[in-house]
Formats: sequence, C-alpha cells, structure tokens
Amino acid sequence: MISDRKLEHLKVCKHYDVQYKNKKTGFNDIELIHKALPEIDQNEIDLSTNVFGKKLDSPLFITAITGGHPFAYKINKELAIAAESAHIGLGLGSQRAAVEHPDLRDTYTVARENAPSTILVGNIGAPQIEYANKAVEILDADILAIHLNPLQESIQPEGDVNAKGYIKSIGEIVDSVDVPVMIKETGTGISSSDAKLLEEQKIDFIDVAGAGGTSWAAVETYRLKDRYLGELFWDWGIPTAVSTVEVVQSVNIPVISSGGIRSGLDAAKAIALGADAVGIALPMMKNAFRGHEEVIDYINKFNKSLEIAMFLVGASNLDELKNADLVIKGETKEWLNERGFNTNIYLRR
Repeated sequence: MISDRKLEHLKVCKHYDVQYKNKKTGFNDIELIHKALPEIDQNEIDLSTNVFGKKLDSPLFITAITGGHPFAYKINKELAIAAESAHIGLGLGSQRAAVEHPDLRDTYTVARENAPSTILVGNIGAPQIEYANKAVEILDADILAIHLNPLQESIQPEGDVNAKGYIKSIGEIVDSVDVPVMIKETGTGISSSDAKLLEEQKIDFIDVAGAGGTSWAAVETYRLKDRYLGELFWDWGIPTAVSTVEVVQSVNIPVISSGGIRSGLDAAKAIALGADAVGIALPMMKNAFRGHEEVIDYINKFNKSLEIAMFLVGASNLDELKNADLVIKGETKEWLNERGFNTNIYLRR
C-alpha cells in the first residue's frame, strides 16, 4: 500500500499543478539593495558552503520527494548523477517502504551508487524511532532527516493523525544515530516556537519547507473522490520567507530555506534573510523524468542566477551575502511585524 501511494504521489506531481494557488512564498516582498559599485569580480564569486560537514559547490540541495516504488529507481538515479556532477546535496523521500520491504531498497541505494562523494540525506517520520539506524545504513546517509507532515496526514485517506509524543521521539532518534539529524517540514513551514522546541532536542539542522511551492494537501486532493478537505486546506501554511525569518531569528543552528524556491535570485533573498542553504524538490523531480542532463542544466542556471544576484549586492561569498542589505515589504513585513519580528534589522547592516 505504501509503495502504491508513493507511485500515485509521483504521478500526481508529474501530471497536475500541485503548487499553492493563492499563497506565495513571500520572496516577492523581499528586495535586495542594488550596488552600482559592487567592487568585486563576478568571476571570483564563491558559491561553496561547508555548513553540512562536507564542502559543497553550491548552497543548493535537491530535497526529498521520491522513493519507495520501483518507478522511483530511475528518478533517484538521475537526481544522484546530477547531484554528484554538480557536487550539491541530495535528499530522498521517506524510507519507511525500504525498511519494511527490502525489495524496494534499490530505489534508495541507487543514490549512493551514483553519488559516492556528495551529501545524501536519509528520511524517516517522527514516530519511526526503530527505523532510524536502518535508514542511515540503507542509504549510507550523511544526514538523517525527520519529516513533519501533519497537514498531509490529515488529508491523506491513510493518514496517521496521532502526533502525541513527536517531540520525545525526535529526541530519541537524535540520541540513537551517529549522523547529524535534520528536521524538515513538507511544505507548510515551521514557526519560531516549534523551532525552539526542536533546538532543545539537539537537532542539527532545520529545513523550514514553507508554503508557496508544492502543496501536499493539493497532492492528496487528486487522490480523493471527495475533494472538499484538500481544496479547503490547499493554501494552508506559513510562507517560506516568513518561516525562514522566524526560525533564523529564534535558533542558533543552521537553517535550510525551501518551499517554492525556483531560482538563484530566490535563494539569494533566503540566504540574505539568514538561511545557510536552500532546497528545491518539484522542479528537480520533473527535470529528472527527462534525464540528469536536464537536472544539471537547471542547477547551472540556478547557480548562475545566484552568482549574478551576489554580484549585484557586492557579495563575493555566502557569508557576505548573509550581510547584504534588503527591504521587507508588503504582506511578509506585516506578517512578521504582527508576530513580533524586527524587519528593520536587514535595512543597513
């Protein structure tokens, strides 16, 4: 049943528009301050990052979306080839199917076979303590992600809506594995209060995965006969830019900004807000259907647009980009100010 559901998810994401309808990421409300005198050489800009324990050529991660069905084998292979070629990180989908069904493990192990040196991120659910070490072993993972998807579980016909004890189980997973642990939402964002609770559990990274990109309520809607609930909650969540600021200003651990990021310009804004890296899922998966060359082309365009954005604000590396001046306006500013976050700190740094 799990495997069939994973296949349905892939097909829905490939053939239907599953992005948020009315809610945006908030990055349109972020304006980086242009420097007419950047005083740097664009050809010398360094996009590399060491935040995850291995040097990566770009702060871009391909984030989790696939696995758990034989059909996913080729997708993960193409993504892995691209990630290795571009030397960026790759996250895979929930590994529950592989732990419970050994015949599906090759849909995950194919990633390490084709990406021997770059960072791979494993993936389990918050209550799946007993799966943690096996998930790391199957993937030879550098990092283990624990995904949080209460909205999807609520809309999904087979969903598990008992979230009691998640915080405790997250802490136990952290204690049980020998690799860093990342918490990642799945498209509805993480608030400041949740981020603080996660930091108390000794989490190493937080991927906010905010609203504005893929809506998993939308994905599940296409699987339902009665679409009332899915359509009602289609646009639920904290916009990615808002979630990024809330988490960055609330914890002292690395933050990944994802959820509707589609270009290096979006990434530049996220990093200027304080994120350490960014993640993209849906466009990567769609390009992977056409082969790793298409994924690599997307990555190259992403990196070039990030490089140009950095040049235009006079940032020669990611640390300097984190200190670039910017203005937050519109609904994003209103949301953050109402929540008690100071948006003026970004104006003149």
